[in-house]
Amino acid sequence: MSDQANNQLFPVFLQLNRLRVLLVGGGNVALEKLTALLGNSPLTAVTIVAKEISSDVRTFTSDYPSITLHERPFQDADLDGVDVVFVATDNTELNTYIRNESRKRRLLINVADKPELCDFYLGSVVKKGNLKLGISTNGKSPTIAKRIKELLNEALPEEIDETLSYMSRLRDLLKGDFTDKVRTLNAHTVSLLASTEKK
Repeated sequence: MSDQANNQLFPVFLQLNRLRVLLVGGGNVALEKLTALLGNSPLTAVTIVAKEISSDVRTFTSDYPSITLHERPFQDADLDGVDVVFVATDNTELNTYIRNESRKRRLLINVADKPELCDFYLGSVVKKGNLKLGISTNGKSPTIAKRIKELLNEALPEEIDETLSYMSRLRDLLKGDFTDKVRTLNAHTVSLLASTEKK
């Protein structure tokens, strides 16, 4: 089977600020997950459950009123009313248990450093205003994903957000059927991107 056939990931952008997130774990790996989650969606409601919550996690979350901390062991009831689950513990038995319980409830789950237990992965993200690009190597090389992120950050002009705003206003003003609108927008996109590249 080809590598392309093996790459079954479907890219999607979640509006996490509309979902309820559970994070099990309170150490360095949990902090990495939180940094990624809140860096992209700072209004996300996250409940953190862990036997021990590090001072770094407490400090980081102090600026986010939508974060709830529970310093205690995980309980099955923690999955009630949750939409997405992140697990960041070094307890293999607990990780597998939470994964199985999440599957029973049809909850999407991400278990740190355990691709076989994950329904989805967190990729590298490039952000320029309203433009957001997700990068995944299908778990093959996070280092390459990080390097590609750096390259794209350098290559994309800062003015790209102005271009996006202009295109949004133009789309709202256009008349005609869908095909005419797409043709007009495509023509403007070519000229706008060409002028941006020259800067």
